[in-house]
Amino acid sequence: MSVAWSGVFPALMTEFKEDGRLDLEGTQRHIKSCLDAGITGLIMLGTLGENSSLRAAEKAMVLAAAVEACEGRIPVLSGVAEYTTELAIEHAAQAKRVGCEGLMVLPSMVYQQDQREGRAHFESIAGSTDLPIMIYNNPVSYKLDMLPESFAALSGIKNIVAVKESSNDSRRLTDMINTCGERYLMFCGVDDLVLENLMFGAVGWVSGLVNSFPREAVALFTHAEAGQLDEALALYRWFMPLLHLDVDVKLVQYIKLCNQMTGEGAEWVRRPRLTLQGEERAKVVDVVQTALDSRPNL
Repeated sequence: MSVAWSGVFPALMTEFKEDGRLDLEGTQRHIKSCLDAGITGLIMLGTLGENSSLRAAEKAMVLAAAVEACEGRIPVLSGVAEYTTELAIEHAAQAKRVGCEGLMVLPSMVYQQDQREGRAHFESIAGSTDLPIMIYNNPVSYKLDMLPESFAALSGIKNIVAVKESSNDSRRLTDMINTCGERYLMFCGVDDLVLENLMFGAVGWVSGLVNSFPREAVALFTHAEAGQLDEALALYRWFMPLLHLDVDVKLVQYIKLCNQMTGEGAEWVRRPRLTLQGEERAKVVDVVQTALDSRPNL
């Protein structure tokens, strides 16, 4: 299976109202802002989309709203992050029904799988759908590190087409390419490693901070892709304090507050997450305000 996925794919926030209800209009406004900035794909219901905080019916509503907002201009992928393989298969089918063009599949939640179980999970989901799949490898958050050898073992499954690599080790991209060649489209999944990953062979970036600074994220990727390294490095250095927000355990709250400060969304989250307070809030506000005060003129 061949897909042309590349460029900047926001891991988009799911917007809520202050009382926790879905804000589908707010989500669509945010999508359109990112589209105007030049994103080339969209991932809904990932970690930043608060997948595990939504009921199945709500997930379908969010995905349908995203498909409607994009109007076929870019591919819409759904995150698949369920407690069991069977529930993941059900969600994959639902995502196709509402018009998604691909899936970003995570390991099953809660239970920590080994390599064999992880491969079986991904194989089963891929076998249940004809949608193209990006596997999300994030051992830091989800405790399963799919090694290059495991991806080599999965290489015969045609609709597994891409990998979002978030092992927090820039060497992994080279190891993947050395082991699997060009079999998979490699995406950077760690915001504060993006320039390094693009230099080492990534063709795309699943980004958190693109939510708040979509034009700057697209410009950074564009400069790097064009080999304009001086321009890319200057923008990367300005961006880096913001990009560090993506790798904290409270990345959802951090980036939602950032969205609120940049006019891209609201800070409201669902429990058990709580909005930021006190010194923690002040720290994030300071990082974002410093960036806004020195924001490049693109």
